[in-house]
Amino acid sequence: MRIPILSARSGWHVDELKLAFAEHGHAAIELRYEQIVGRYGEHRGMMAGGIALEECPLVVARIIPDGTLEQLIVRVDLLHALEERGVTVVNSAKTIERTVNKARTTALLEAAGLPTPETVVCETIDDAMEAFRRLGDVILKPLFGSMGLGMLRLREEEMAWRAFRTVDRIGGVFYLQKTIDHGGSDVRAFVIGDCVLAAIERRADGWCTSVARGAKPIAIRLDPQREHLALAAAKAVDADYAGVDLIDDRNGTSYVIEVNGIPGWRGLQEATGIDVAHAIAAHALEFPSRDLQRAQTGAGPSKSAP
Repeated sequence: MRIPILSARSGWHVDELKLAFAEHGHAAIELRYEQIVGRYGEHRGMMAGGIALEECPLVVARIIPDGTLEQLIVRVDLLHALEERGVTVVNSAKTIERTVNKARTTALLEAAGLPTPETVVCETIDDAMEAFRRLGDVILKPLFGSMGLGMLRLREEEMAWRAFRTVDRIGGVFYLQKTIDHGGSDVRAFVIGDCVLAAIERRADGWCTSVARGAKPIAIRLDPQREHLALAAAKAVDADYAGVDLIDDRNGTSYVIEVNGIPGWRGLQEATGIDVAHAIAAHALEFPSRDLQRAQTGAGPSKSAP
């Protein structure tokens, strides 16, 4: 089976997935989102790099490249269209939409009854300043972003005012999350399907615990409470696989901070020795085989139904 991997760029994660699918006997082909051409009407079809995507039972969606709002919307809409034409997309367009936007993720976590830090999302400086004064110590995060990039911890009013003015000038929104005093460590749990494949504690000298920003990953085994939180968080966004970030405060209360629907895993793999790409490939390949079996018996699709 030929399996397209859609990505913003070549790199270690795509290479790992290509090797993993090859080990399962399938040829993975790296494609760019910008290459997708959606055709509707008499000559309908979804093409990319000369490949008819809708003839591929499985497509793996990795990082969507930066672009204009129109470009980003079209790229996700094309993933939706693939699913509507019977292709299994992992992670699905719905999951990507839910997790690429931190505000949407937070709303879904709260709706699922999961503990998450107090958060304020607003558009005006006045509302952001009111939230800052009430919360006292906040993390200002870009609504779209990963690897700890663009985050600021704000504890002084003058610093908050300057940061908010900068965000306002570029037409951004304010996503403010109350700082949890976590002692320089948090947990990344890697969820695949209905199990936690592996987990690491990320230790840093300061408040930012991203491995990409220098935090040290250490393999750990989750206790039942945090394992439950990780699985419930992934389920809340309907992820086939996800990186779930957990933080404990000084009193031992656990919070779900973020759910990443296009997670990296290099630091986790180096710390745990687990072949993450192989596990992702094995899980993803279950969907086309199940759908084929259901089609042969006359049942409907098991995933990505229009």
